[in-house]
Amino acid sequence: MLPPKRTFLKFCSDANLDKGFLKRIAQFKTDSAVIKVNIALKELPSFKCLSGSAPALQHAGSLEISPTPDWVQNAYEDAMHGELSKKPYIEAYMQSATDPSVAPDGYHTISLFCQYAPYHLKGREWSEEVKGEMVDRIITTMSEFAPNFADAVVHRQILSPVDIEQRYGMPNGNIHHGEMTPDQLFSLRPTPECARYRTPIEGLYLCGSGTHPGGGVMGASGHNAAKALLNDWAKQ
Repeated sequence: MLPPKRTFLKFCSDANLDKGFLKRIAQFKTDSAVIKVNIALKELPSFKCLSGSAPALQHAGSLEISPTPDWVQNAYEDAMHGELSKKPYIEAYMQSATDPSVAPDGYHTISLFCQYAPYHLKGREWSEEVKGEMVDRIITTMSEFAPNFADAVVHRQILSPVDIEQRYGMPNGNIHHGEMTPDQLFSLRPTPECARYRTPIEGLYLCGSGTHPGGGVMGASGHNAAKALLNDWAKQ
């Protein structure tokens, strides 16, 4: 599922599409400030509020570290100035706690989506050093809530917004293929011409996070696009 920008501005660049449509696609906002970190652990986090590193309820589902509105606001304001968040917002998933097959015996995995790590940094570019700096902040923040976390880290894989763009073709590393803001939702996602999954190119349909209802891994966009396709076939 290709993002709308990549679909029309790269792969369909020779389709002689309306200039106004192409301008709207080019203006579809794709800024991102998410860094993805995959970490191998020798034990699960033992939290101050609910201790224990054996798989339990506190390790299932998703974990959110954003204690107060000010915490999130401060993290956001750092990014607005082109800086890495000093105390990032963290969304974590510990897959091995409910599916031991994803890690060797005695080890665990945790995936962290963290904000904010802006694609465009002030006065510097993304590098291994910058990625390490951000991950150190993430681990320090996690350790404030789970004191054993830092010592449990065995290996880490870091995907900056630039890495996500280069590896998966998502403009600016936006995992939703476009910002989830009111001006880019419903019939405006990604443009009015493509709001019902059909496109100005006959036979080409859009699905994925860049279309309604947007981001996340849920299959709704693909389901809706398939229905549009089947309805069109039925009319032929």
